[in-house]
Amino acid sequence: MRKHPIIVMLIIVLCASSVWAQDYDDDALLAEAGDRMRQATAFFRERVAVKGGYLWRYSADLARREGEGKATETMAWVQPPGTPAVGMAFLEAYEKTGERYYLEAAVETAQALVKGQLQSGGWDYRIEFDPKKRQGYAYRSDGRTEGHNVTTLDDDTTQAALRCLIRVDRALAFQDAAIHEAALYGLESLLKAQYPNGAWPQRYSEFPDPDNYPVKKADYPESWSRFYEKHDYTQYYTLNDNTLTDTIALMFLAGEIYPDDRYRASAIKGGDFILLAQMPDPQPAWAQQYDVGMHPAWARKFEPPAITGGESQGVLRLLLDLHERTGDRRYLDSLGRALEYLKASRLPDGNLARFYELKTNTPLYCTKAYELTYSDADMPTHYSFVSQFDPDAIERDYRKACDEAPEPPPDNKSAPSVTSSSAERIQAVIDALDTRGAWVELGKLRYHGEEDPTEEVVDTATFIRHMDLLARFIAEVKK
Repeated sequence: MRKHPIIVMLIIVLCASSVWAQDYDDDALLAEAGDRMRQATAFFRERVAVKGGYLWRYSADLARREGEGKATETMAWVQPPGTPAVGMAFLEAYEKTGERYYLEAAVETAQALVKGQLQSGGWDYRIEFDPKKRQGYAYRSDGRTEGHNVTTLDDDTTQAALRCLIRVDRALAFQDAAIHEAALYGLESLLKAQYPNGAWPQRYSEFPDPDNYPVKKADYPESWSRFYEKHDYTQYYTLNDNTLTDTIALMFLAGEIYPDDRYRASAIKGGDFILLAQMPDPQPAWAQQYDVGMHPAWARKFEPPAITGGESQGVLRLLLDLHERTGDRRYLDSLGRALEYLKASRLPDGNLARFYELKTNTPLYCTKAYELTYSDADMPTHYSFVSQFDPDAIERDYRKACDEAPEPPPDNKSAPSVTSSSAERIQAVIDALDTRGAWVELGKLRYHGEEDPTEEVVDTATFIRHMDLLARFIAEVKK
């Protein structure tokens, strides 16, 4: 019997309307996802946290723990995926579900960050909550001005803490005085720490005297040592580990949340430094760090003065974002020259060396004894001396930006729809939660030595990833 075409079309539309409707009961899965996400949050808040702070990884029984190093029961970590990253996961869960329980969790985490803020305005890699050990730090909340007081921008540490604080501050309508004041104090310190040319140091405890830092364009040094120079590189103009990119993004976010034009101006000033720091031909890309003379300089013993094929790729994305936000075509011109250089510098496998020798553009590596070499046969394994490179996506976005007038970015860029993940994956994440509310997985603690018996771990990065998946699912189904 021939089916009526309208009926056939209706069947197709109904079948395609939701990936969840095929084999699963949306309401049942929704309820289970909500219950288990709340259970996981309770486990983290009540059994994992120390004063609202978190580390990176724990043995399954929570007896041993670590961040980027062995940690104690009174210590929290700031570097992602530590305390601010967990706080942001709670905040995202609140924003997607509307349940204030998750906002309360995010506020606890923000309060932990307030306890770890230094007099210099930012954060160290870790926060100590033991009263005696806290005496060794210049924590603002304790009123101490002596002790460790070095703000670090390395590895997205202070930037992540401030992102969490200012977003929680907004969620609370700026009514929590301690969180609000800490956020503004931290942002003020970043404004003071910014160099006249728009760069930031990797770390600081004091603010620079502008007269000592003339604004000039990057250039090649007349000569440079092939041997490691033990200089204090923390005050150099730093792009290493995307430090500048993270800080510029933070200042743009602050400019969207607070009525202070200085934050956006600071972000754009950071963009000005990117243009100044682009090396001249024949290598129009970027170094990891520059000295006050704007020459590529040594940092750690495996980070020589060189053009970087790693951080330069992050700069390309930053240039696109700066163009989108400002409409300034200089960013596209800079990107175009750098992209062509990087494409021409690919290794035989299509990737990029982390370092290219100044002027010759020869790939540089280190031996396990930390001697510079042109060979990749004896590299240390703790550091990536080769950077993956897929220029197609960046080139496509670059060409599009060149052809079209930029549009202002949306206030809130939505995450990809959860329908891209199958219901089976949602169910698997739910089923993986143990009776305590913990996601336990096979793994080792990295900083506890070869004799450590740990075989199963609770990983903070996994918690964040699973919370995001469940929160997006709940938001999508409710929508």
